[in-house]
Amino acid sequence: QVQLVEYGGGLVQPGGSLRLTCAASGNSSNLNDRAWAWYRRAPEKEAETVARLMNNGQVYYPNSVMGRFTISSDNDKTAVYLQMDSLKPEDTAVYYCELYGTDYEYWGQGTQVTVSP
Repeated sequence: QVQLVEYGGGLVQPGGSLRLTCAASGNSSNLNDRAWAWYRRAPEKEAETVARLMNNGQVYYPNSVMGRFTISSDNDKTAVYLQMDSLKPEDTAVYYCELYGTDYEYWGQGTQVTVSP
């Protein structure tokens, strides 16, 4: 079983930065074709994908965060990071990470990000 633990959320002023971390523990070494994603869910809004890191290294960002958010992983792909810069109040949400492949997916518990003066 694989567990994902997220941390790094918090309260930040508009224009500030946060770095989220999602670390995998348990039996993750044999997972193939692993890809990572960060999602967010704000109150009364649909969940939104904010970043993807594919197994081949390709990344994806929606227009809403393009140029402000950066996804990366460590060398052994057991952790993923989301660097968030130039944060806006509309970035306020619970952020979740996902580790997935052809026949598996794991989710983190979520971490709150609040952007407010």
